[in-house]
Amino acid sequence: MTTRTAIEAYGLTKRYGDVTALDGLDLVVPEGTVLGLLGPNGAGKTTAVSILTTLLEPDAGEAKVAGADLRTSPELVRERIGLSGQYAAVDEVLTARENLHMIGRLYHLGRARSKQRAVELLERFDLTEAADRPVKGFSGGMRRRIDLAGALVAEPPVLFLDEPTTGLDPRSRIELWGVIRELVSGGSTLLLTTQYLEEADQLADDIVVIDRGKAIANGTADQLKAELGGERVELSVVDAADLPAAREVLARYASGGVEGGEGSRALLVPVEHGIDSLSRVIDGMREAQISLSDIGLRRPTLDDVFLTLTGHGTQSESNDQEVNA
Repeated sequence: MTTRTAIEAYGLTKRYGDVTALDGLDLVVPEGTVLGLLGPNGAGKTTAVSILTTLLEPDAGEAKVAGADLRTSPELVRERIGLSGQYAAVDEVLTARENLHMIGRLYHLGRARSKQRAVELLERFDLTEAADRPVKGFSGGMRRRIDLAGALVAEPPVLFLDEPTTGLDPRSRIELWGVIRELVSGGSTLLLTTQYLEEADQLADDIVVIDRGKAIANGTADQLKAELGGERVELSVVDAADLPAAREVLARYASGGVEGGEGSRALLVPVEHGIDSLSRVIDGMREAQISLSDIGLRRPTLDDVFLTLTGHGTQSESNDQEVNA
């Protein structure tokens, strides 16, 4: 059975004077999946979304979104997509209901259908009680929800979410993750840009890591983590004087060098045998009479992946300026 693609992009390039915001980016997103576009500020994430949603024209490259060619049929692309940007694109003076109704009319859904969609989406996003309040009084999480609801008024098969949880508190972020999961389970295709490693880990079927306009890695979260070589034993000693002895114990079971200890009481070492290695380390520390305040086994994180690939974290500032159009 052949998997159909919702988004295909090859060689997308965008320059602003001497700055190359995108440098030959390729993306392929199968229908009904979530692609996480991960990278630091200035990496080119918003530029890529702006091009794929017809807000910007690429200097080079080609793309199809929901079967429509970006260059020859931009109007068809716009009919088949929804977009929720970094900042809520709603009218603060209007109520939540009025915003959704207005968007429906702009999509030529007709008065009756626009009103019906407003009711459906207000209920879906738990905004019914606030439906007739002006948006200017909404919290950040409520604004993000009404913005995402607006992107769904015309029931688009492909949805672009550009850093949808930026600025939200942890509870609001988790709530929005639940909404996104519901959309995917209903058959939507999502391209999600984010700086949050946990967000990509939680939501994305596949991840493309970009830096300075180029894709530097792609795969599932597990595949990207596996490239770093398995699990790590991490521990903290009670007495800093025990660090040299603790290093010796860890070295017996390590598959790589022992890290840490400089300015802290924490040590980290890669291991090959997971729980068995952790058990041996614990026994070794007990035999050496080394008191521990903490010990555990952890897998590499996406932050580890990004640091290894680029030398900096995802929330660091890039030297290249990304133009938010």
